[in-house]
Formats: sequence, C-alpha cells, structure tokens
Amino acid sequence: MPADYTPATIADVRRLRDTLDQQGKKLVFTNGCFDLLHAGHVRYLEQARALGDAMVVALNSDTSVRTLKGPDRPLNPENDRAEVMSALRAVDAVVVFDDARATSLIEAIRPHIYAKGGDYTVESLNREERTALEAAGAQISILPLVPGRSTTNTINKMQAADSGTAGEGKLRLAVLGSGAGSNLRAIIAAIQGGTLRAEIAITISDQDNAPFREIAREAGLPALFVDGGENPRKLSDAAQKEIFEHLDRARIDVVVLAGFMRILKDPVISAYAGRIVNVHPSLLPKFKGANAPQLAIDEGELESGCTVHLVTAEIDAGRILAQAKVPVRIGDTAEKLHARIKLEEHKLLPQVLNEWRERGLPVRGAGQP
Repeated sequence: MPADYTPATIADVRRLRDTLDQQGKKLVFTNGCFDLLHAGHVRYLEQARALGDAMVVALNSDTSVRTLKGPDRPLNPENDRAEVMSALRAVDAVVVFDDARATSLIEAIRPHIYAKGGDYTVESLNREERTALEAAGAQISILPLVPGRSTTNTINKMQAADSGTAGEGKLRLAVLGSGAGSNLRAIIAAIQGGTLRAEIAITISDQDNAPFREIAREAGLPALFVDGGENPRKLSDAAQKEIFEHLDRARIDVVVLAGFMRILKDPVISAYAGRIVNVHPSLLPKFKGANAPQLAIDEGELESGCTVHLVTAEIDAGRILAQAKVPVRIGDTAEKLHARIKLEEHKLLPQVLNEWRERGLPVRGAGQP
C-alpha cells in the first residue's frame, strides 16, 4: 500500500531554488486554495510552469481556507489537495502554509518568478506580498483565466443537482461594494450552503484595492473595477454608464448594494427599477445616510438594527423589505454597535434575496434589460 503523501517543507523548496540558481535556471511560485481542481486550474498551472524551469505551488492550509472562504470550506483536506496537486505534470513541489497570505513563504523561498491569475493586476496584489516579491527581485506574471471555470461554479452545480433544482432559474446577482466585503462573503456562503438559490454573475467595486474585490477573486468571481471619479460620494456620468453596461451584458436580475458608498442614478436606477436592493445599518426611516450607528447612539436610542430596502433616486427612501433589530448597549461605540448590526445584515440580506420571487419582486424580463 502506498505511503501517505507528505508535502514539501520550506527547506525542501529553498534547496530546489538554490539548485536551480546554480544551474542558471528559474523557479516559478504560485499560491492558492485549489479546493476542487478543474480544467481552469490545470491550464493556468501549465502556463505558469512554462515561465521557468520548475514550479512550486503554495497551498492554503485548511485553517487558512476557512479564514478566507468561510466555515464550509475547504471541501477537501489540505493533504489530499496537496497530493492531487503534486500529481500534475506542471508541479515540481507543493508546500502548505497557514497564513491568509503567502508573504512569509515568499520571503523564505525568494522565487525568481511569481505567477497569479488574470483576476488580479500587479497593482491589486496584496501589498505585503508585492513588497516581499519586489525585495526578492521576483518577476511578476499575470496569466489569463479560463472563462466559466471556477470552484464556486462547480459547487453550485453539484448542489443544484443534489436538490433536484438544476433546471430551475437562479437569480442572477450583481453585487456592488466599496469596502471590507463582509456582506459579499455572507452571500457567497449562503449560496454555497444551499440557503440562497442564486448565482453571482459579477461583482463591481469603485475601489481598486478594496478587500471586497479580494473576496470576490478568492471565490472565483469576476471582480470588476469602475473608476467612480473624484467625488467620493457620487459616481461620474462615465462611471454610471460603465456600470450599466456591465449589468446589461451580464443579464442581471437583481443588483445588490453591499457597502457600496456612491450614489447610483440613471441610467442604472431607471433600467433596474424595483431590482436594486441595499442593506442599511439603521431601522429606516430613522437615520438615513452615513454614520447611522453613531446617530442612533447620539439620539439615545434603545435599539437599532438593519434594513433591507429597494433603491430609488432618493437616498435610503425605497420600499422596506425586511428589518432586524439589535439592542443599543450602555457604553456602546459606533464600531461596537455596527459590528452587531452587521451580524444581522449577514443573515437578513441573503434571506430576502432567497425570497425574492416569493415576494413578487421583479426580475429580468417584461421589457427590462
């Protein structure tokens, strides 16, 4: 019976790098979760390996994957993922790491070439990783993705087949965000957990380096960037038009604003009337606009919460779809209160989206884009 597979150590990989150095050859380095291998992974790894003479793949450990993708991942344990990865002809060594980022590995191994998928740009790489690569003198190479191949899509298809609903239409979502992306993560988790019958067709951010985009990329989702212009609260006319074109091409049913900090207007508002939803950290109609948790504290409120509502041209004034309450506690800061509100947002927003059709809310069709 074959012995259990053991991944390489950092020392093993460093020796490989030193040997290649002596031979005037190049070591390629790439990293990722690689939970369910698919053709997109294989083609990407073949392209990466062709950049040099040997390649090491740094694999996120189970702990690291849970941090990045939530408690239901990975589907396959780290040693199994490492063993499958090591069997690919493009891969010369696999090393497992526990951190969310590969910075310490890059510093220890000092690869000659660093490869990353085309959902990143050199500018949008994690700042610490990029600094470590620059210090190592590594060449950074961004490789194209294979359209339509992602672990998330595979999981969604499997869940649909298991539930007998593979032939039914899912809500096609576009999620827009500017910041940390916690509501995007909650939507992804709900879809993967089978509690939200939907698919995220695209994500859009007005902040190039927002964690929101990183969460989308880690989930294998299109992570589009639209330059909103100089006003931090309003989108330029060009940005409004660009967002509309992205939504139109993706044939979106529902537009979800998940911490999107700029104001939408036409052509998006008119074209997607009744199909744009926002989650706001107050019990509307109280405390519209920014700084709602602080306003609740300042006004001496005993409770606050979140509201999921439709978006109209008037800020935070659309039809209320659902609310969840949380207490305002003695000694609360805006940050503490907002953190409790967010926990409710993460449950309420996916619930409303899952009930969208049951509530009689509109989707694409009937003359709509």
